[in-house]
Amino acid sequence: MRFIWIVTLLALLSPWAGACEPSAIAATKPADPAPLNINVADATALQRLRGIGAVKAQAIVDHRQAHGAFASVDELLEVKGIGKALLQRNRELLSVD
Repeated sequence: MRFIWIVTLLALLSPWAGACEPSAIAATKPADPAPLNINVADATALQRLRGIGAVKAQAIVDHRQAHGAFASVDELLEVKGIGKALLQRNRELLSVD
């Protein structure tokens, strides 16, 4: 009798078992966002970066307007308030294309 209950229980739960597998979870994980182009991003978009608030975002926009487009992501180091650690935290999220 126990055997029948166990088999019945397994049969009922098997459709949901696949939803708990890592492959099913990985399939629903959102894709990495496309890199943010710092030459066209506005202050609001820049604030989505790690450690960038309204003041630093506006400083990036102001620097770009005063000096022209960034030739590389590393040029962000010329912006007041942007240091090496902050740049490294966001490097993979940034582009100049």
